[in-house]
Amino acid sequence: MALSVLIIGGGAIAGGYDADRAEGAPLTHAGAFSADPRFRLTAIVEPDEGRRSAFQDRWGVPAGAASIEALEASAGQFDVISICSPTEHHPAHLSAALALKPRLIFAEKPVAKSVSEAAGLVARADADDVALAVNHTRRWDPEVQALAEQLRSGAWGAVRAATGFYTKGAVHNGVHMIDLLRLLLGDLQLLWVGAARHDFWNDDPSPPAALVSHDGVPVQLVAGHAGDYALFELTLTTERGQITMTDGGMGWMLRPAGDSAHFPGYQALARGELRPGGYPHAMTNAVDNIARAILSGDDLACTGHDALKAQALCEQIRDRALTAPADGPVS
Repeated sequence: MALSVLIIGGGAIAGGYDADRAEGAPLTHAGAFSADPRFRLTAIVEPDEGRRSAFQDRWGVPAGAASIEALEASAGQFDVISICSPTEHHPAHLSAALALKPRLIFAEKPVAKSVSEAAGLVARADADDVALAVNHTRRWDPEVQALAEQLRSGAWGAVRAATGFYTKGAVHNGVHMIDLLRLLLGDLQLLWVGAARHDFWNDDPSPPAALVSHDGVPVQLVAGHAGDYALFELTLTTERGQITMTDGGMGWMLRPAGDSAHFPGYQALARGELRPGGYPHAMTNAVDNIARAILSGDDLACTGHDALKAQALCEQIRDRALTAPADGPVS
């Protein structure tokens, strides 16, 4: 029997990005679950009646309600509960989801607005024996997973440095970069934070920062401005070449080192060519990982504990930036 899924929230990441798409890999919870025969979409909770009705029609969801209470569901009724509601509702919705005792909760990040509140919810999920996956999407990107394995195996030699570019808040968007860097390089220590740049959120600036990995790899976070364009890119400089993720993972450029075409006796980076990335397949992989975690006991690629570590570091970056003078850095 297919695993039953309840989706809480009917917005863009729940199903909206796929609402009018006829081709391509699904980018949403509803799109990915409905494409996997191991699952069936059973119910949707969405307070907006028009959005809820459209969601049910688009995805063939039989039950819908304006609230979790109005759904009148019983404990154990759903195998999976996806939390796709706005961040301010995550704690209440996660708490209500835990009361329904699913086998797994798949939550959009962050688990809660503060790491302290999120930690309590992660601890409760552990105590209730409910698996918790948090959608740091690139953890399920096949290109990122392959790169992580290549770095672990030494295929690129030593990592010399990492530079991440981001916008739209140290916590809101920076957390994706920090989580990605933790996946690729391991635990990070914060060394320096620059002055706050409020490019989107009043309470969550986008400052530059310097960190170091547990192996001594220097890491730079470079902040753009969300008012200019979206920016999420990463460059790893390694012993054997340079690897760049572009456009949030939609593209990759690999530049292996080799003999210089111009100066005999010198090594240089190849010109490289931009090739498509695996980011569009991340949601499909996430749902596959969820199925295997439930049915076969596989490890989840991103747990609540992974998300807590990234959020805690991003809150340090945010809080230090907010104490910086307007015209200078703070360590």
